Amino acid sequence: MRPEKPQSEQGFTSLRRSAEHGFTLIELLVALMIFAMLAAAGVLLLGNSVSAQAQVKARLDDMAAIQRAAGALSADLGQAVPRISRTEAGTLAPAFWAHRDGEEQPVMQFVRGGWDNLGDLPRPSLQKVEYWVRQGRLERRGYAQIDGAAGDEPAALLDHVEEVTLRFRDIQGEWREEWTPGQPDLMPRAVEMLVKRTGEPPVTLRFLVAPGPKEAPLDDQEAANAAA
Repeated sequence: MRPEKPQSEQGFTSLRRSAEHGFTLIELLVALMIFAMLAAAGVLLLGNSVSAQAQVKARLDDMAAIQRAAGALSADLGQAVPRISRTEAGTLAPAFWAHRDGEEQPVMQFVRGGWDNLGDLPRPSLQKVEYWVRQGRLERRGYAQIDGAAGDEPAALLDHVEEVTLRFRDIQGEWREEWTPGQPDLMPRAVEMLVKRTGEPPVTLRFLVAPGPKEAPLDDQEAANAAA
């Protein structure tokens, strides 16, 4: 009988010999390539996760800012009162007025009630408030006194604001682009605010205004003047 050849002579490498001689260069290169591919995939997955988390956080912060601004507007307009006030120069101002003069004038000004006085300060429960759009921000400015006083430092409600457009609903249910009533204490029934911000879709907010006085009927002479 022909003697059987050992496994090493039949083309197979024994485990003992493989352990003694280690890995070949090709095996090391293949292992390094697999490790590099796994590491690259892990880094890419981690980067995408961090980026998605940052985007979600920015979106949540933006939504929270819009909700805070809407809450302030809703609280102010919901407690608006038909109170004619005086400006710092002493001139009379209607109970509710709005402007489209850019940053030179507030977009809205009115007087609200229900101003808490937790510190028992010598001031009324009414507060005159203004809303401005300046330097890309929607700001709220309050006054310690209603007539002739200087305003407080404004508080920023929204950033990156490009434009704010207002509409006003009158007692007949019609929407107006401007609020210029002939009756100085007349209040709108609702206010619509369209806010355009940089890199964000426009946001439309609507608020109810506290009930005000009814529109006084015109007498014959005023009706004739209005018709003319």
